[in-house]
Amino acid sequence: MAKPTSPGLMKACDTALKKLDLKYKTGGTYLVMEGPQFSSLAESNLYRSWGCDVIGMTNMPEAKLAREAEIRYTTVAMVTDYDCWHEDHDDVSVEQVIKTLVGNAEKAKKMIVEVVKNFEEFIDPKDPANNCLDTALITDRSHWTDETKKKLKNIAGRVLGN
Repeated sequence: MAKPTSPGLMKACDTALKKLDLKYKTGGTYLVMEGPQFSSLAESNLYRSWGCDVIGMTNMPEAKLAREAEIRYTTVAMVTDYDCWHEDHDDVSVEQVIKTLVGNAEKAKKMIVEVVKNFEEFIDPKDPANNCLDTALITDRSHWTDETKKKLKNIAGRVLGN
């Protein structure tokens, strides 16, 4: 999990964002916090001092689950607000967040359409998501029951076999 995102999928998103002429930044540090909630000024300043670029309430749990299922994963964080640290902006409100979120959802839909068209061109053979289960399962094969293999076939069928 040192590098939880797929480089190939990131490149596919980058290409789609360029094609759609959407403003974006590649790279950064994502901090996940429990939500839904807004940060206090002290929390916001602490996260900024840590060098965090985006604060959100999801992402890391999904990244870990995707990796366990050998699914390529990347993050496209669409900012809804500046949090409370930015003195040149109004205080964050639910109404403001929802309005921005709706606009971001439209941009995301367009981006996904573009990514689906070409993501296979960007598959990286060195992507850890391709085969991370090869060395992740610690239960001895002799203890893999047919019932368990059947339950897990959709997410681990490649390594569990029939």
